[in-house]
Amino acid sequence: MFGFFRKKEEIFHTLIQQQASLTLEALSLLVQYLETGASEIAQELAMKEKEADEARRILIDELNRRFVTPFDREDIFALSRSIDDVVDYADSTVSEMVVLKVQPTAYMQRIATLLKDAAYEIHQAVLRLQKHPAVAIDHAQRAKALENRVEAVYREAIAALFSGPEDVHHVVEMLKLREVYRHLSNAADRGDEAANIISDIVVKKT
Repeated sequence: MFGFFRKKEEIFHTLIQQQASLTLEALSLLVQYLETGASEIAQELAMKEKEADEARRILIDELNRRFVTPFDREDIFALSRSIDDVVDYADSTVSEMVVLKVQPTAYMQRIATLLKDAAYEIHQAVLRLQKHPAVAIDHAQRAKALENRVEAVYREAIAALFSGPEDVHHVVEMLKLREVYRHLSNAADRGDEAANIISDIVVKKT
């Protein structure tokens, strides 16, 4: 009987792990896009975002149909949402760049690399959540530290925008770049939220 319920619970760990894996893949594609500007990478990232959405739909469907869950239903839902939001913002960053004809900057590349590193830590955290919760918290804390570094680079980037010439052309470019930086910052915020939820889950279980 207990084995039966354990199997029912494990599906949520599997689905969250799948989401985290897709997020890491998406952030790796974001880094590649900002290095190359290749349209095929942008298309691949868009497809990865659709895969991530489908994984979340399946998780929500399982959540609606199952009574037994490994931790609070609200935490499963919130963790899934925050991880999925990171992919959404990675994809919207590239979409905005294409629409606004924005070229990658060194700041964008630095932020994207940090986001990829944070996605790796979140992925490791959810992999360890079931059997090694203390290790999961360690990875979650590393993800939060990386988010703090993203915000520092974001502030540098915004300061640089406002230190340039004040002609109309610069103002237009500044607004475009600020929009892209905002998407990257939002991705970091969602990663930080995921790390917080993982820590909360561990505290509740111990």
